[in-house]
Amino acid sequence: MASQRVFQLGLRRAVAPSFMIQPAGRMVQRRLANTISKESGEEILAKQRLHRPVSPHLSIYKPQITWYASGLNRLTAVILSGGLYIFGIAYLAAPTLGWHLESQSLVAAVAAWPLWAKAAAKFTVAMPFFFHSVNGLRHLAWDVGVGFKNATVARTGWAAVAATFALSAYYTFLH
Repeated sequence: MASQRVFQLGLRRAVAPSFMIQPAGRMVQRRLANTISKESGEEILAKQRLHRPVSPHLSIYKPQITWYASGLNRLTAVILSGGLYIFGIAYLAAPTLGWHLESQSLVAAVAAWPLWAKAAAKFTVAMPFFFHSVNGLRHLAWDVGVGFKNATVARTGWAAVAATFALSAYYTFLH
Protein backbone atom coordinates (compact mmCIF):
# COMPACT_ATOMS: atom_id res chain seq x y z
CA MET A 1 0.00 0.00 0.00
CA ALA A 2 2.74 2.45 0.95
CA SER A 3 4.70 1.70 -2.23
CA GLN A 4 1.61 2.48 -4.34
CA ARG A 5 1.20 5.82 -2.55
CA VAL A 6 4.86 6.69 -3.09
CA PHE A 7 4.52 5.81 -6.79
CA GLN A 8 1.42 8.01 -7.15
CA LEU A 9 3.10 10.97 -5.46
CA GLY A 10 6.16 10.52 -7.67
CA LEU A 11 4.00 10.57 -10.80
CA ARG A 12 2.22 13.72 -9.63
CA ARG A 13 5.52 15.49 -9.01
CA ALA A 14 6.87 14.43 -12.37
CA VAL A 15 3.82 15.77 -14.19
CA ALA A 16 3.38 18.82 -11.94
CA PRO A 17 5.49 21.32 -13.91
CA SER A 18 3.23 21.07 -16.96
CA PHE A 19 -0.09 21.37 -15.08
CA MET A 20 0.75 23.42 -12.04
CA ILE A 21 1.63 27.02 -11.42
CA GLN A 22 3.92 27.56 -8.48
CA PRO A 23 3.45 31.04 -6.99
CA ALA A 24 5.47 31.70 -3.83
CA GLY A 25 6.45 28.08 -3.31
CA ARG A 26 2.89 26.72 -3.27
CA MET A 27 1.52 24.25 -5.77
CA VAL A 28 -1.82 25.33 -7.25
CA GLN A 29 -3.59 23.21 -9.79
CA ARG A 30 -4.58 24.89 -13.02
CA ARG A 31 -7.72 23.65 -14.70
CA LEU A 32 -8.37 24.29 -18.31
CA ALA A 33 -12.06 25.09 -18.58
CA ASN A 34 -14.09 23.93 -21.54
CA THR A 35 -16.42 26.80 -22.34
CA ILE A 36 -19.81 25.79 -23.68
CA SER A 37 -22.70 28.14 -24.16
CA LYS A 38 -25.78 27.58 -22.05
CA GLU A 39 -27.92 26.70 -25.08
CA SER A 40 -25.49 24.12 -26.45
CA GLY A 41 -25.11 22.63 -22.95
CA GLU A 42 -28.87 22.22 -22.69
CA GLU A 43 -28.93 20.59 -26.14
CA ILE A 44 -26.25 18.11 -25.12
CA LEU A 45 -28.14 17.33 -21.93
CA ALA A 46 -31.41 16.81 -23.84
CA LYS A 47 -29.68 14.40 -26.24
CA GLN A 48 -28.17 12.48 -23.34
CA ARG A 49 -31.58 12.17 -21.67
CA LEU A 50 -33.01 10.56 -24.81
CA HIS A 51 -30.55 7.68 -24.47
CA ARG A 52 -31.06 7.08 -20.75
CA PRO A 53 -33.05 4.02 -19.74
CA VAL A 54 -36.53 4.72 -18.44
CA SER A 55 -37.29 3.28 -15.03
CA PRO A 56 -40.36 1.05 -14.95
CA HIS A 57 -43.30 2.68 -13.25
CA LEU A 58 -45.38 1.06 -10.56
CA SER A 59 -48.24 0.60 -12.99
CA ILE A 60 -46.48 -2.30 -14.73
CA TYR A 61 -46.33 -4.35 -11.54
CA LYS A 62 -49.14 -6.36 -10.00
CA PRO A 63 -50.38 -4.56 -6.87
CA GLN A 64 -49.74 -6.45 -3.65
CA ILE A 65 -51.11 -6.17 -0.14
CA THR A 66 -47.61 -5.36 1.14
CA TRP A 67 -47.54 -2.14 -0.90
CA TYR A 68 -50.88 -0.99 0.38
CA ALA A 69 -50.15 -2.02 3.97
CA SER A 70 -46.81 -0.21 3.94
CA GLY A 71 -48.28 2.93 2.47
CA LEU A 72 -51.28 2.90 4.79
CA ASN A 73 -49.05 2.26 7.81
CA ARG A 74 -47.07 5.39 7.00
CA LEU A 75 -50.21 7.38 6.22
CA THR A 76 -51.88 6.35 9.49
CA ALA A 77 -48.73 7.34 11.38
CA VAL A 78 -48.88 10.81 9.83
CA ILE A 79 -52.61 11.10 10.52
CA LEU A 80 -52.30 10.03 14.15
CA SER A 81 -49.20 12.05 14.99
CA GLY A 82 -50.46 15.06 13.02
CA GLY A 83 -53.75 15.00 14.88
CA LEU A 84 -51.92 14.74 18.18
CA TYR A 85 -49.65 17.68 17.36
CA ILE A 86 -52.53 19.83 16.09
CA PHE A 87 -54.65 19.15 19.17
CA GLY A 88 -51.65 19.64 21.49
CA ILE A 89 -50.81 23.01 19.98
CA ALA A 90 -54.47 24.05 20.00
CA TYR A 91 -54.77 22.97 23.64
CA LEU A 92 -51.74 25.05 24.60
CA ALA A 93 -52.95 28.07 22.61
CA ALA A 94 -56.57 27.79 23.81
CA PRO A 95 -56.30 30.04 26.89
CA THR A 96 -54.67 32.79 24.84
CA LEU A 97 -57.19 32.55 22.02
CA GLY A 98 -60.22 32.16 24.28
CA TRP A 99 -61.07 28.64 23.13
CA HIS A 100 -62.57 26.14 25.55
CA LEU A 101 -60.78 22.84 24.98
CA GLU A 102 -60.99 21.54 28.52
CA SER A 103 -62.56 18.11 29.03
CA GLN A 104 -65.94 19.34 30.25
CA SER A 105 -66.41 21.55 27.19
CA LEU A 106 -65.40 18.78 24.77
CA VAL A 107 -67.69 16.24 26.42
CA ALA A 108 -70.62 18.68 26.31
CA ALA A 109 -69.95 19.51 22.67
CA VAL A 110 -69.75 15.87 21.56
CA ALA A 111 -72.83 14.95 23.63
CA ALA A 112 -74.85 17.41 21.55
CA TRP A 113 -73.90 15.66 18.27
CA PRO A 114 -76.36 13.30 16.59
CA LEU A 115 -75.66 9.59 16.95
CA TRP A 116 -74.46 9.17 13.35
CA ALA A 117 -71.89 11.99 13.80
CA LYS A 118 -70.53 10.40 16.99
CA ALA A 119 -70.21 7.03 15.24
CA ALA A 120 -68.53 8.62 12.21
CA ALA A 121 -66.06 10.49 14.42
CA LYS A 122 -65.24 7.38 16.43
CA PHE A 123 -64.78 5.29 13.29
CA THR A 124 -62.62 7.99 11.68
CA VAL A 125 -60.29 7.96 14.67
CA ALA A 126 -60.47 4.18 15.24
CA MET A 127 -59.52 3.10 11.70
CA PRO A 128 -56.04 4.66 11.55
CA PHE A 129 -55.36 3.82 15.20
CA PHE A 130 -56.23 0.13 14.92
CA PHE A 131 -54.60 -0.33 11.51
CA HIS A 132 -51.37 1.22 12.71
CA SER A 133 -51.49 -0.85 15.91
CA VAL A 134 -52.24 -4.18 14.22
CA ASN A 135 -49.71 -3.56 11.47
CA GLY A 136 -47.20 -2.60 14.17
CA LEU A 137 -47.69 -6.04 15.74
CA ARG A 138 -47.04 -7.54 12.33
CA HIS A 139 -43.79 -5.60 12.09
CA LEU A 140 -42.78 -6.70 15.58
CA ALA A 141 -43.24 -10.30 14.47
CA TRP A 142 -40.99 -9.60 11.49
CA ASP A 143 -38.39 -8.05 13.81
CA VAL A 144 -38.03 -11.38 15.61
CA GLY A 145 -37.85 -13.21 12.28
CA VAL A 146 -41.35 -14.69 12.09
CA GLY A 147 -43.57 -14.62 9.00
CA PHE A 148 -41.23 -13.74 6.15
CA LYS A 149 -42.57 -16.20 3.57
CA ASN A 150 -44.52 -14.55 0.75
CA ALA A 151 -47.71 -16.45 1.51
CA THR A 152 -47.47 -15.59 5.21
CA VAL A 153 -46.81 -11.91 4.49
CA ALA A 154 -49.89 -11.72 2.23
CA ARG A 155 -52.04 -13.66 4.70
CA THR A 156 -51.02 -11.48 7.66
CA GLY A 157 -51.59 -8.36 5.55
CA TRP A 158 -55.19 -9.32 4.85
CA ALA A 159 -55.57 -10.42 8.47
CA ALA A 160 -54.43 -6.95 9.56
CA VAL A 161 -57.07 -5.37 7.31
CA ALA A 162 -59.78 -7.68 8.67
CA ALA A 163 -58.70 -7.09 12.27
CA THR A 164 -58.71 -3.34 11.66
CA PHE A 165 -62.30 -3.38 10.45
CA ALA A 166 -63.41 -5.71 13.24
CA LEU A 167 -61.73 -3.70 16.02
CA SER A 168 -62.90 -0.39 14.55
CA ALA A 169 -66.49 -1.62 14.30
CA TYR A 170 -66.34 -2.99 17.86
CA TYR A 171 -64.95 0.27 19.21
CA THR A 172 -67.42 2.39 17.24
CA PHE A 173 -70.64 0.54 17.93
CA LEU A 174 -70.19 -1.68 21.00
CA HIS A 175 -67.82 0.24 23.22
